[in-house]
Amino acid sequence: MAPQLYLITPPNAEPDSLLPTLMAVLSAAPFSALLVARGEQDDAAYAQLASAVVNVGQGAGCAVLVEDDIALAGRLGADGVHVTSGPAALKAAIAALKPAMIVGAGNLHSRHDAMTAGEMDVDYVFFGGTDGKVDAPAGDLAEWWAQTFEVPSVLSQVDATGQTADARGAEFLALSQSLWSAAEPARAMQEIAASLGVAP
Repeated sequence: MAPQLYLITPPNAEPDSLLPTLMAVLSAAPFSALLVARGEQDDAAYAQLASAVVNVGQGAGCAVLVEDDIALAGRLGADGVHVTSGPAALKAAIAALKPAMIVGAGNLHSRHDAMTAGEMDVDYVFFGGTDGKVDAPAGDLAEWWAQTFEVPSVLSQVDATGQTADARGAEFLALSQSLWSAAEPARAMQEIAASLGVAP
């Protein structure tokens, strides 16, 4: 069964340069979720980026998530929050946003981290980075999780191509750097979707 697709924006993206490419990628395949990566941006720059991406992503039928900022998610009408700062922050986000909004758990680097998050009322556990860097152990963790637990898993495969894309059994495959660095991001996305058996 083909995984659902999850898209991560480039870290530290500028809205004006990102949006045309983002719209082309979102038109190339059906994405279920879109995460606005924060990178090193300050609050004002990130809020500006997130506001633009929420409009585009929701217009394309995606659930749009912001990183670690409950208040910003509410203010922008985003669909949820991707939490990277540990169990206490995850608990706070769940209390504030569930069940109306999505809460995902990221920055999980061990089975213990994943099980701690998975015992909470999260919508997914996320393995791998959002910063465009390859996280080699993430694939094994995502495969283990998908075989063992009910909570959906997301595998971030930052270097995915039409030849290498593999969700390892995870319900969602997160795509990022390999698309943004491609000569034609929308075409690269079409090739990945075709290789996964994702219908256009």
